[in-house]
Amino acid sequence: MRSNTTSATRRNFVVGGLAVVAAATPPVNATKTSGPSASGSHADSPAKRAVITQDGTRIFYKDWGTGQPVVFSHGWPLMADAWDNQMFLMASHGFRGVAHDRRGHGRSDQPWSGNDLGTYADDLADLIEALDLKDIILVGHSTGGGEVTRYVGRHGTKRVSKVVLVSAIPPLMLKTAANPGGLPIGVFDDIRAGVLNNRSQFYKDLSAPFYGANRPGSKVSQGIRDSFWLWSMQAGLKGSYDCIKAFSETDLTEDLKKIDVPTLIIHGDDDQIVPIADSAMLSSKIVKNATLKVYDGAPHGLFATHTERFNQDLLAFATA
Repeated sequence: MRSNTTSATRRNFVVGGLAVVAAATPPVNATKTSGPSASGSHADSPAKRAVITQDGTRIFYKDWGTGQPVVFSHGWPLMADAWDNQMFLMASHGFRGVAHDRRGHGRSDQPWSGNDLGTYADDLADLIEALDLKDIILVGHSTGGGEVTRYVGRHGTKRVSKVVLVSAIPPLMLKTAANPGGLPIGVFDDIRAGVLNNRSQFYKDLSAPFYGANRPGSKVSQGIRDSFWLWSMQAGLKGSYDCIKAFSETDLTEDLKKIDVPTLIIHGDDDQIVPIADSAMLSSKIVKNATLKVYDGAPHGLFATHTERFNQDLLAFATA
């Protein structure tokens, strides 16, 4: 159960990260490939692989290996590169790893609209259909877990064999009358202010609680924190800003009820970003026959801090 100390620590961190004003580094976008603007089409060139979605947005993706597909959805405000270790692992063990940059993030287009979980899920569906992926293992971290959950809610499991939710946002992060254990709206307003006012410094500060580097005795390397900043700065300002509402205010309860395939839920009990009591503990009761694995002392970005254990659990679940 989340302690008052944990909630206060996160609240204090968010509020404390808003003071400084600095210029934000422009997001990096690869050169667009040629190709039709039809839903589900995809273009491939040395410069960029992309699926073109229903509204013409180009979604960058990586595609490694062959075999049963494992499709990875990243957290906010990161990009597909956050999954490289797991992509390498799965491709090295006879699977096909696919990971995309969510719209507004990384090397994908940065449209003004569509930065919501419904559209994210539809973009994922376009990627899956364009590559004709079947018997998929869907893996989603944080907001990516919400994307995966909404995908199932909107598109079903006809192409899906298993689901993995990692430090995931479902069922609902925001505190409401029906969700009294959630976080107050002020927490997310502070995050919005941090992104608007000084996102570069905000992301540098956010990397500490994301990986638990602010805990006594932490061995989190500066390199891990630097990677978080680098990936985050490649997300566009509008997409990053809108995504805060998407991950905090979207109720995914009904979507969770539609997951009817084997599901592994992994969460750290020291997650300062998505507290476990109001996320994994509830989701594991909603999803039929879900398996919950709680990592003692693990932070939000446990795939990077508890890599060996997480990789073992992921591979074991995929091969079971």
